[in-house]
Parts: sequence; C-alpha cells; structure tokens
Amino acid sequence: MTTVQRVLPGPRAQALIARDAAVISPSYTRGYPLVMERGQGALVWDVDGNQFLDFTTGIAVTATGHTHPAVVQAIKDQAEKFIHMSGTDFYYAPQIEMAERLASVAPFGDDEAMVFFCNSGAEAIEAAAKLARYYTERGRFIAFLRGFHGRTMGALSFTASKYIQREDFFPLVPGITHVPYPNPYRPLLNDAGFADYGERIVDYIENEIFQTIVPAKEVAGILVEPIQGEGGYVVPPDGFLPALRRLCDKYDILLIVDEVQSGMGRTGKWWAVDHWGVQPDIVCSAKGIASGMPLGAMIARKKIMRTWAPGAHASTFGGNPVSCAAGIATFDLLKNGLIENAAKMGEYMMDKLRAIQDRHPSIGQVRGKGLMIGVEFVKDRETRAYAQELRNAVVDYAFTESLLILGCGTSTIRLIPPLNVDQATIDEALLLLERAIARAEEDYL
Repeated sequence: MTTVQRVLPGPRAQALIARDAAVISPSYTRGYPLVMERGQGALVWDVDGNQFLDFTTGIAVTATGHTHPAVVQAIKDQAEKFIHMSGTDFYYAPQIEMAERLASVAPFGDDEAMVFFCNSGAEAIEAAAKLARYYTERGRFIAFLRGFHGRTMGALSFTASKYIQREDFFPLVPGITHVPYPNPYRPLLNDAGFADYGERIVDYIENEIFQTIVPAKEVAGILVEPIQGEGGYVVPPDGFLPALRRLCDKYDILLIVDEVQSGMGRTGKWWAVDHWGVQPDIVCSAKGIASGMPLGAMIARKKIMRTWAPGAHASTFGGNPVSCAAGIATFDLLKNGLIENAAKMGEYMMDKLRAIQDRHPSIGQVRGKGLMIGVEFVKDRETRAYAQELRNAVVDYAFTESLLILGCGTSTIRLIPPLNVDQATIDEALLLLERAIARAEEDYL
C-alpha cells in the first residue's frame, strides 16, 4: 500500500465535507477529514481513492473487519425475508437465536441469563439502570471518574469522561456518585497499607462514600467498565474487580459491567471481566456485537430480569431482525476463531509496541488486553506529564501516513484493529505509527 505522506483531504472529500457542514449537526466529533467510500477487512478507501489501514474499526465496532462475507450474506438473506417487525410486540427467530447465543456466554457462572435488546451502548446502560432500580427498589448508583457510558440523559449522568460531554445539560439524573477509577499509572489516592491499588479504591468506596449514604438501603448498583475505554484504555489492578464484587455481595448491590467497548471478544475473551474471573449481575453490550449493524444488548441474570412486568421497558427497533442476523454471523465468527486470534495478535502487537516504546521517549506506557490496546504519551517519563498536543499530532500524522487511529483519555491513542487482523497487517500499521510518532516528537519534544 502507499505509505508516502500526502495532502489530505482530496478534492472529492473536500466537496463532501463542505456539504456535510451545511446539514449535519456540529456536535459530531471528527478527528481528521476521512471521507470513506468502501472498506474490506482492515482496509479502507476514501472517495479520492486513497487507501488506509483501519485500526479504529468504527470505534471497536467492525469486529470482523469491513464487509466480512459471512456477515454481508446474513444481512442480505434476512433483508430479503423481512426487514422489521417489532420484537416488542411479536416474535421472530433471529432475535431469539441471538439471545440464545448471548445467554450461552453470559459470565454468570451457573445462573441462567436473559437478554433485552436495544440499538446502542447508551440504551443498554439506560436499560440496566432501570432494571437495577426496578429489582432493588433503590435509587442510588456508584460510577467512576473518567468513565464513559453514553450521551443520553441517563447514560450521560453516569459518564464522567470529559466536561464538554456534560456541560450545559444539567440537571442530570440525581443519585449518582463518582469515585476514582484505579489507574495504576496515575493513582489519585495514597495506597499505603494496600497490596493492590484496586483494593484501595474499593476501601475508599466503603469507608468514605458509604459513610454518607446507606448502601444496603439506597444503592441499587455499581456501574463499571472492566477496562476503561474513552477514559484512556486503562487496565485496572488485578485486585479491583474481585474486591468490587465482594463489596456488592456484602450490601446486596448489583454489579453492572459496561462491556460496550471491551466485550464481544475484543480483549481475547468474550468479556473483559473474564480475565479476572468476576461474575457480574448485568452486562451491557453493543459496538462489536453485530459487525456494524446497530444492535445493543442488556444481559442479566434470569432471576433479576424476570422480575419486571410487560411494558416496564421496551424498544421499537431493538433486536431488529437484520441486525440480529448480522449479530448471529458475528457471534459464530468470534466463537470459531476470532477471539482466539484477538488474544494471540494482541500479545504480538503489545510486544512490538514495547519495542517501539524503547525507541521513543514520548511513550509513557503501553497497556491493554487482546486487541484493546492503549499507548499513553508523556512530555517526560519521570514526571508523566500529559502530552495531549503530541498525542493529537500522532493521530493526525498517522492519517497522512495512511493509518487510521483514534485518541482516548487525555494523551492516549487506542489501537483497535479487527479481530481477524494478521501479523503482516500489524507490522505495516506499526511501521506507519512509528513514523507518525517520530514526526510528532520532532515537533513537540
């Protein structure tokens, strides 16, 4: 593929961007001027014929790569039968079959699972919050700083990622208390006396936050990302999620995990919580669940889900038959090799990135699991001062080098290729990435 630096966008892209500006909401965040025409696997072409390696996958959505033949065929086959019949009112096989698949891998141990379908991650969070309140008859929640859970008003109330996401939208849903997420690279609390910083955070919740609210009477659930996504691809210490589970058990609080970005095989296991052997009560899923078709799912222990009455919650488009057909094809591809490949290729890419880190002083930390990998940039490794401008330059320069990547957190990039990526593609992408890093260091270090 072409790897020379280019002036982008091209003329056709410029014309479409101008048309977009006239009719599309300015609230959308566009990192750089890519105007996509088509994609295949890990490759993307823009409207001017420029080719790129896509290590964004539509924000961890196209898990099987662009236009995977099995997914495309499933969409075509279902669309020829019927495109919509609301699963809120009637029954159809694709919705049932997709729910059966999700229930079969739900991380609930011996407990059976039930599924509520929706259209997005934010809707899955909304559904989980409603179910938690309904089941526990409590109104409060605990969430985490720098967590991202969506932009609808309920999901936004849990979100604490960037102030721009919440600014001017108050009042939000009350009763949500935010606490620090255990970032070992940037700890906010003194962890003296604790073997694990994650356990220190859970102790803070119990011995500080729970001194002003009554957990066993007021707190319905604790909502947590097993690995923070928008907050910087932060992997918590190993003691965190087990300690959080113990805390929830102590006060009969529901543990709700937001696996919207980290689930569906992205980390080399079905769910990120599987890395720690933790069994939550509710799982929120979306993004990679249907290879790009709009689909979300709130998966809960059957003893919890079966308590709410018909009409307590519903969705006209949730579990759309075409989306479910794509989800079934995606699930089967993940089960039959792609999750295993994600684990293997993730380990390979982390090793390569750490070698790049040795050559570039701007890289403070490489972290992740499977193919959910973050690279944090710093001005100085000793002080760990954020290097946001440098990070932004890396993202922009990568675009001109033919690599699509995204930022997250304050000064981190995320690398989220399709789960069927191979070593050759990773090697090519990291070659382009290192060129971008070198250019950014020259400008900002």
